[in-house]
Amino acid sequence: MTDTADTTQASAAHAFDPERRATELAILDALRAVVDPEIGMNVVELALIKQVLLGKDETEIKMILTTPFCPYAGSMIQQVREQAESVVDHPVKVTLLAERWDPRDAGLMW
Repeated sequence: MTDTADTTQASAAHAFDPERRATELAILDALRAVVDPEIGMNVVELALIKQVLLGKDETEIKMILTTPFCPYAGSMIQQVREQAESVVDHPVKVTLLAERWDPRDAGLMW
């Protein structure tokens, strides 16, 4: 009988949470203000934001850059953090991934 209870709790943990999704979308909307100065498109349209992990005490945003040695990396990371923190009431950590950007992904929306 415990297996059934554990399975039910696990299913509930993975259930769709509309409030959580609304917060994710609000963060993405806020991130549209962060524009890559060389390309002139925002980080969401460029598909640089790969994942938003909402937590109770901290949110993590995983992102990539258009080039490995982007001269605007520091500024863009700070802007991503500030824009996300304008939505949530806790610190936001921005993690850069080693994944390479593919311009064909630009314009694909979440």
